[in-house]
Amino acid sequence: MASDAVLSLGQGAMELTILLVLVLLLPALVVGVLVSVFQAATQINEMTLSFIPKLLVTIAVMAFAGPWMLTLLTDYTRRVMEAIPSLIG
Repeated sequence: MASDAVLSLGQGAMELTILLVLVLLLPALVVGVLVSVFQAATQINEMTLSFIPKLLVTIAVMAFAGPWMLTLLTDYTRRVMEAIPSLIG
């Protein structure tokens, strides 16, 4: 297998991983910042106040974007499996 093919597979996998992780982490980050600003403004220091909203947003994002994320992952896996004969030979 040529080094170009290996690098291309690795680059595609990293891009897909970053995209899928960002879809989950960015909404949680935004909610975390908003809750932190609220806590700083009201001087409430409760750990669960920041954890529960982030957990709920992450679950909601997975519920709404989950099928799209699964489709991306399945398509990438299918492309890699179909490319195996050309990579070997």
